[in-house]
Amino acid sequence: MTDKFDFDKALEALRSGKDLTGKDGVLTPLIKQLTEAALSAELDQHLADDTQPNRRNGRSRKTVKAATGSFELETPRDRAGTFEPELVKKNQTKLTDEIDRKILNW
Repeated sequence: MTDKFDFDKALEALRSGKDLTGKDGVLTPLIKQLTEAALSAELDQHLADDTQPNRRNGRSRKTVKAATGSFELETPRDRAGTFEPELVKKNQTKLTDEIDRKILNW
């Protein structure tokens, strides 16, 4: 996972005139971090519920477009290949407004 979101740095960027949303927006790294944390929690739950021996097996990357801007998302994988994320489904490259709201309310 990437570095933790730095609120002080984000506030300073806003004060200096940086946009809140968009490609280099202040919120984009926060959305990325929260999305990756939620996907990791989904995998943890999947592994806990799995009746067969299974474990984490790295991450896959894809570019995702959100209302706040595009970012590289690292989605966790499992060894058996049975993990199907719900928040950002396989082959999904755009976060819906509903997902953005879920992440921000998480």
